[in-house]
This record gives sequence, structure tokens and C-alpha cells, in this order.
Amino acid sequence: MKRILVVGGGLIGIRHVGAAQAHPGCHLVGLADPDMSLAPNVPRFADMAEVTDPVDGVIIATPTDLHARHGTHAAKRGWHMLIEKPVAGDLTGAQALRDAVARAGVGSLVGHHRRYHAAVQQLKAMIAAGTVGRVVCANLIWAMRKPDDYFAGNWRAAGGSPVMINLVHDIDILRFVVGEIAAVSALRGAGLRGDTRIESGAVALAFENGATGTISFADTSPSPWGFEAGTGENPNIGTTGQDMMWIMGTEGAVSFPSMTLWSGTDWGQPAQRVPVQKAENAKTPLEAQLDHFLDVIDGAEPLIDVADATRTLDVALQIEGQLASTVKGAIYA
Repeated sequence: MKRILVVGGGLIGIRHVGAAQAHPGCHLVGLADPDMSLAPNVPRFADMAEVTDPVDGVIIATPTDLHARHGTHAAKRGWHMLIEKPVAGDLTGAQALRDAVARAGVGSLVGHHRRYHAAVQQLKAMIAAGTVGRVVCANLIWAMRKPDDYFAGNWRAAGGSPVMINLVHDIDILRFVVGEIAAVSALRGAGLRGDTRIESGAVALAFENGATGTISFADTSPSPWGFEAGTGENPNIGTTGQDMMWIMGTEGAVSFPSMTLWSGTDWGQPAQRVPVQKAENAKTPLEAQLDHFLDVIDGAEPLIDVADATRTLDVALQIEGQLASTVKGAIYA
């Protein structure tokens, strides 16, 4: 039995509490959060510094800007950690946390849970095996209309950019499946809820392996395209089953999440559809991630550690910085 502490009682933190309670290999030490009204039926701590019980692993689900501080505290106490994405609020914090983890010799895992989808693992294996040949380009769409009350009376009122909330997941999937991203160029769309918040845009990507890619995104447009809608992973977002990512290579192409594979190199002949049995999740990604975290505590290689997640964060921050620096109205004149 691994003794698990959860830090942060927000929406995802409470889900982690439930997952730890339900897992036969976990003993929930408790929940640390300054709001003591949360989860009254589990052991409560106002702060992780109050915890004196033995802890094997900590799940950190606090606001992003606290990740580095809380992760460093955990490392100093010898606790293995699972940190929600993004790994930190800035590169300085992420790099400091990376160094703290290395000094302490503890295991780290970052909650880019989409890597645990069976179809994502299948897609990665397919690309690595050269099923579509050498990857040439990848296109991705994420678009939904978030309700206005999503931004009302909380930290999202002044920010809430979909880059750090949503696209950071898609960036990580592209890194995981296609390869490391060498350069980005981003254009910002017009603000519909106000001029200060990033709401939509287009991103061009250059991969180290020579492939290129694009991301089109918006949190102001209802659409059937997006990872959540396509896979049905989020119960709060309607499932459409529509593809949202297309990867093209020298021998064929594949679309995700349907795993529709096309083959053919003769431009005079139509591409042929190749039957593929899509891999299905045996467990929810959150459950599979917790299983893996317990293995990481025992010394297994993490699927994505702090150092790896820092590279995802770096790309997301580059995109965010380019979008934020756009002069209001200048490109719409």
C-alpha cells in the first residue's frame, strides 16, 4: 500500500482524492488545502507543511504558480510526486523544480494524462514504426465555446488563455507522437469577450525531424473538433467522436482519434483506406496514470517527468508570449 497525500482540493484535486480512495494499492493520507470545508470525510490539513504522517507519494493539484514551491517542498521531504500540468508557471520555476527533484533523488511524474490514452499510445507506435512513412506535416484543431461564467469571478477573468489551460495538452501530444518542437510562430485572433484575453489564434510549428505542423484554436467557437470532444474524456464536454488531428507522411496519413489510416503514393490513384483496429482504454487515463505513479514510486521510468514536461511548458510559453505581445488591433486595421 502506497501512502498518498493530495495537495489542492479543486476540481481535479477532488478527482485525485476519489481515485486514491478507490485504488486497492493506495492509502489516502489526506487532503491538504486551506479551505477546510472541502472533503470533510477524509483527513484534512490546511497546508502540506502540517503533515507529519508518513507519505510515499504526493499528488500536487494546486494552482500552476504554486507547483514549483509545493514540488520543492515535497522533494525536500523525500516524497515522490505527481504534479498536475503545466509543471510550473514559468521556466525558472520548472527548472528549479527539476533541479530539486534531481538533488533529492525522488521520482516525478507530470499529469499530461492524455499520454495514457490507448489510442495515443497506438498512434505513437504507428508513427514510430513508419506506418505513414516519414512524417511531413501535422494539423490539429481545438475549438469550443466556453461559457461566459467560466471566466466570471475567478482568476480567469484577467487571463484564462486557452494556451496554458488547453493547448498545453495538445502541444504535449504533438511532442510525444511526432517529435520535439524546434520553433513556433503564432498569430492572435480578435478578442470577442474583451481585448486583454487571448481567445483564439493560429500557430505554426517546426519539428526537429523536419516536419511542420499547425494548430488552430479558439475558446469562442462551438465546434465538434477538439481532443475532449473527439475522445469523450471529459464528462463536462459533449462527445462528438470527430477527428481533430491529422498526420501526413511520405507513405500515407492517419487521423485521430478515429485512427483512420490511408495509404498510397500514386497521385493518379485515390488513397486507399487501411483497416486499423483502434485501441480502446482498459481504464480511464486518470486511473492508468495513478497505476503508473505507484510504479514510479517503486522506481519505474516515468512516462513524463518534470524535465520532459518543462520542454512542453517551454513551447507553450513561447506561443503564449508571441500572442500576448500582439499589439491590440494592429493586425486587424
